[in-house]
Amino acid sequence: MEKIGVVGAGLMGAEIALVFALAGHDVLHNDRNEASLERATARLAILLQKGVERGFYTADTIARALQRIRTTTRLDDYAGVDMVTEAVFEAQDVKAAILAELDCVCRPDCLIASNTSTIPISTLAGLLPQARRPYFVGTHYFSPVSRMKLVEVIPGFETAPATISIAMRLMAAVGKTPIRVKDVAGFAVNRMLHMFIIEAVRLVEEGVATPEDIDTACRLGLGHPMGPFALMDAVTLSLCVQAQEIMQEAYGERFRPPALLK
Repeated sequence: MEKIGVVGAGLMGAEIALVFALAGHDVLHNDRNEASLERATARLAILLQKGVERGFYTADTIARALQRIRTTTRLDDYAGVDMVTEAVFEAQDVKAAILAELDCVCRPDCLIASNTSTIPISTLAGLLPQARRPYFVGTHYFSPVSRMKLVEVIPGFETAPATISIAMRLMAAVGKTPIRVKDVAGFAVNRMLHMFIIEAVRLVEEGVATPEDIDTACRLGLGHPMGPFALMDAVTLSLCVQAQEIMQEAYGERFRPPALLK
């Protein structure tokens, strides 16, 4: 697992690429247009510089990490990678198109991972040919990826044991703490998180407390680093609604997005 590919230049994809580069891997970072890749690279440079100011990194670390990340708008360039992580928009049709392209260009033994946060891995694996499914696995990172240690590793029904083992070892090797999670919609963390978020929004709907006071209560009463409303601002409300709608379809009314959130 020397050569790593990452597809998607959003906040998640860019920082996933950075994590591998910081761990010494050569990374090929893809998006559909150069402008998105340039913005992602600029964000990473700023993030690393702030890390230097806080003592997380050295100036040499920045230079080496950024040099290890090569950008491309062509998925054809992924023919030689050992592992590629799909980190595109959380919509099954978008992911299906990327996975189909990767299947055409990647080596038969290339490990393909998805950073989906809610869509079952076996659902995505079903979009791939039978021979590719043993090499497909979920690796769900958390934002900001450069700081959050947890990664949920999710095997699909046909994921090979060796693929799971490689993914677990690789996550640990790049400084993450992997946990193996059963393949269900929302996996483990998002199922817990969104029940919490839904109840927080209901408290505001019922006039029990303001968003600011609920955030304060969660920080000072529960020891959370940030409250649910600050977290929603960070990950965007639209993504929260989207995740809850996916889980509502899987589990029913308990995950229906509150009207106020919409």
